[in-house]
Amino acid sequence: MADRILIVARMEPEKAREVAALFEASDRTSLPTDLGVTRRELFHYHDDLYFHLVEFEGEADRAMAAARVREDFQQLCADLDPLISPYDPATWRSPADAMATSFYRWTAKEGVEHS
Repeated sequence: MADRILIVARMEPEKAREVAALFEASDRTSLPTDLGVTRRELFHYHDDLYFHLVEFEGEADRAMAAARVREDFQQLCADLDPLISPYDPATWRSPADAMATSFYRWTAKEGVEHS
């Protein structure tokens, strides 16, 4: 079953090119393929909101667990740290705190799905 995650954080818009370049370099490696990533899209909104949509062939939780132990993923996170900050630093404990929760989904093939 395909799965997806939406990460919400903060980023100054002028950092967008640098963030995109880091993901472009990473996406040229085996990392996305090894994790089953089928699509990635980055967005910024207004002054400082950042959205990161990732779609997977399989379960997102399983892929993210596999990613956390990889050196290349850890390095990417370290490179992104000075560029992206938690949406709410007071409540942020782990990357899971940055994941949006889906509550409604519609597709032409499957119709409506409530979470």
